[in-house]
Amino acid sequence: MFNLDQQQIQSVMSSFQIPVKPEVLTEIENLMDEEYPDLGKISDVIARDVGLSAAILKVINSPFYGMNRRISEIKQAAMMLGLTTIKALVTALLLKKSFSGNASISLERFWDDAIDTANAMQFIGNRVKNEVPVDMLFTIGLFHDCGIPLLALKYDNYKDILIAANNNHENPIALEEKHYGCNHAVLGYYVATSWHLPKDICQLILRHHDFSFIKSATCGKEELVFCVLKAAENLTENVKRYGNSPDWQIISNQALSILGLSEEDYRDLMDDYTELYHEH
Repeated sequence: MFNLDQQQIQSVMSSFQIPVKPEVLTEIENLMDEEYPDLGKISDVIARDVGLSAAILKVINSPFYGMNRRISEIKQAAMMLGLTTIKALVTALLLKKSFSGNASISLERFWDDAIDTANAMQFIGNRVKNEVPVDMLFTIGLFHDCGIPLLALKYDNYKDILIAANNNHENPIALEEKHYGCNHAVLGYYVATSWHLPKDICQLILRHHDFSFIKSATCGKEELVFCVLKAAENLTENVKRYGNSPDWQIISNQALSILGLSEEDYRDLMDDYTELYHEH
């Protein structure tokens, strides 16, 4: 499933309409890649899109960022969030716009869950090991499931696949493969590479349901991010739907050990996150 050959690449590219990366995103990336990025110029480009601006301000003014005053300007938000998070948000919001058509699931709910998971990853990352690369977390949270809208737009019965997976308390990868010969992790990988996300993030998207990704307690940064993602998915599932995520029952002990958290630590963290979430 995770070793992609040329035949599989051609099959995916011919069967699915991968959204084209918008020019405005390239413009923003070019400004960010300059030796001394000009926040004013970057903010001006973002501010041209009212929807982008409103969504970014909504994120920075949420309780997760603990601002003691309301932020009302994009330049202020960019300074507070940092360029990496701003870029991830802009990319996700433009990707959301590019998924148009009648989908078999609620795309609004899908993107709400993605932002909630991204916030949960930031929350966990700020509470655990210093080695966790916090700058990757928000981006992974937003994009790890970005192949799901492609399946929902293409297949009228995709919601039934998700319901069946949920009833069996398992992630939908196996059912997607059985019914469609592809899965949302592979599709998400192609979306991420087409939109030029960093290679390590693309690999995490490809393997975010691959439990062999963490093989020992001596993990690198990608493995730490994987564990934060699993813990964050579970936080989101608990706070929104009052149950555990399918992957958590399989990987919780290993993930908590790698993150240096006891079960009691995680329960405390969940309580704190739940309180913050309900202020949201």
